[in-house]
Amino acid sequence: MPDNSDEPAAPEASGEPTRFRSEKSRPSAFWILAGLILPVMNLAARYEIIDAHKFPRSGAFVFSPNHYSEIDPVVMGVVAWKLGRTPRFLAKASVFKIPVIGRVLKKSGQIPVQRGGSVRGSEPVKAAQRLVEKGQMVVVYPEGSLTRDPDLWPMRGKTGAVRIALEQGIPIVPAAHWGSQHLMERYSKKISLFPRKNITVKIGDPIDLTQFRGRSLDTATLNEATSVVMMAITALLEDLRDEKAPAKRWNPSEHNQKETGRFEP
Repeated sequence: MPDNSDEPAAPEASGEPTRFRSEKSRPSAFWILAGLILPVMNLAARYEIIDAHKFPRSGAFVFSPNHYSEIDPVVMGVVAWKLGRTPRFLAKASVFKIPVIGRVLKKSGQIPVQRGGSVRGSEPVKAAQRLVEKGQMVVVYPEGSLTRDPDLWPMRGKTGAVRIALEQGIPIVPAAHWGSQHLMERYSKKISLFPRKNITVKIGDPIDLTQFRGRSLDTATLNEATSVVMMAITALLEDLRDEKAPAKRWNPSEHNQKETGRFEP
């Protein structure tokens, strides 16, 4: 059975302390995934989670980290699991067609999106609605793909994360992590298990999107809201790296780079 010792206490109406019932305590396909993945990931890396108390232990929300390594989803999935939540990601629709893997993804509630990270199709919208109804979280990388920035700073964001948050009326929680590049370099297919790496994660405060609620979710509004999210993620990463990000965020189109797929830095 999963260890729920990291769950915080919360007061009941009577004033007596109680404990949140962690999502990971409920039998699901995640138990299989955790049994396969956690031993390897715990052997490969130590995880320091800063401001873990800001990570919602219950209720629906969008979790938005930075993205610079192929192994990022596994790393952040491990972090979410350690904090008592079962992570659900927006994943490329093509992956769902792979035998066995596709079935596991569906069983664990992952959400298929078309190439390019669009969430405008009906299935992602319906999936987001189901998450809200069940009080579940979804991990959405605002950058849409691995950052093209040569120094691994967050690049220009896409609007998927804020669209879901605004359409569903749920919080969006930013995060930054650093150290995954030592476990797996950008676009590498090889995992470096030894020596054991250090991965640091910092959870941010829920982003205040009040100024955007009630407005038409047109391109201008979504881009403005996305910029707020990217600034929050970048600020968290600056704290972890103890250095300042470039004044201007990397924009692939200004460097003749495609928005999706691999590229040569």
